[in-house]
Amino acid sequence: MEKTDREQAVLLGLVELYLKTGKAIGSSTLQEHGFGNLSSATIRNYFCKMEEEGYLKQQHISGGRIPTPKAFRLYANTYLQEGVLDSGQEDALSSLFAKKGKKVTALIHEAASLMSDLSSCAVFISAPRFDQDFIQEVKLVSLDAESILAILITDFGVVRTESIYLERQVDPTFLQQCESYFRWRMNRGEKPFFTDEGQIKLAVRIYNEVMVRHVVGYANFPNEDLFRTGLSKLLAYPEFSDAAALASSLSLFEDEKEMRHILRLCGKKNEMALWVGDELAALAPTATGCAILAIPYHINQMQAGAIALLGPMRLPYRNLFGLMRAFSEGLSCLLTQSVYKYKISFRNASNILLENQGTQP
Repeated sequence: MEKTDREQAVLLGLVELYLKTGKAIGSSTLQEHGFGNLSSATIRNYFCKMEEEGYLKQQHISGGRIPTPKAFRLYANTYLQEGVLDSGQEDALSSLFAKKGKKVTALIHEAASLMSDLSSCAVFISAPRFDQDFIQEVKLVSLDAESILAILITDFGVVRTESIYLERQVDPTFLQQCESYFRWRMNRGEKPFFTDEGQIKLAVRIYNEVMVRHVVGYANFPNEDLFRTGLSKLLAYPEFSDAAALASSLSLFEDEKEMRHILRLCGKKNEMALWVGDELAALAPTATGCAILAIPYHINQMQAGAIALLGPMRLPYRNLFGLMRAFSEGLSCLLTQSVYKYKISFRNASNILLENQGTQP
């Protein structure tokens, strides 16, 4: 190998070993893991040069080296097109994407949860609005003396909530009658019996308020729907053992604007996107100690949304590249089949359309 090729091979080998062990790598350790043809002195010389170039750093004078974000980026770029899956991941994805059904939104949420389990990362995913989605059930829960929570469950597996202020206290029996009233109005049950005219008027008011809010919110939505899961997965990484580091990284999940911006950038590229360390400074300033991978998915060859993984910079990139591509392909195929079979149409949020036209929302 040419000298420059040997240097890069040493750097990639160090990153690979660090990803597996999480420990600083010394010249002797690297020599024992595939570089026996190089002397320890040669490897140390390479280390010094790479440290000067910003690829490695040394935590202690006598300690080994660890990769910098610049090294992680070089490693990721080198293997971006060489993703690999293990058999367990393939089986899990195949099992999920073999499912058939009309609950397309629930399938997206289930897929995101599985992706978090397979990657051991936190996950956030954007989704379009699916039409022809009807309310299947309504549950009413008392919050306090003067307000209730309406929980709406739709045909596609969407769960939405609306809080209603009543100005008077109601008992559980009345709420059960109201639920029956909802079912009756939706042609799914018998007409309930109310004890007086006041109860009838209140039930009608609750029904009208909930339904109008649902219709208006469903027809006009400036932002795509967002689902997030797997935040607890980050607790397993030593990089997040410090409470401040964990809180800083998780704060991204409290800012839907930042998450949507990241997913939309991935959508504009229409391919897998990766941000490592300080590359996130302009997008998510609190997540600069992390890495984020994102990839879009499609329905009928039209981009429908994107999914992103968040974890430490020390991630199994080669595996995640393969996992992300397999996920995108499988979810795209599953949703396309469901949309075709059940004659479902979908819409993107108005903000996405405005951004694509170069107009600020």
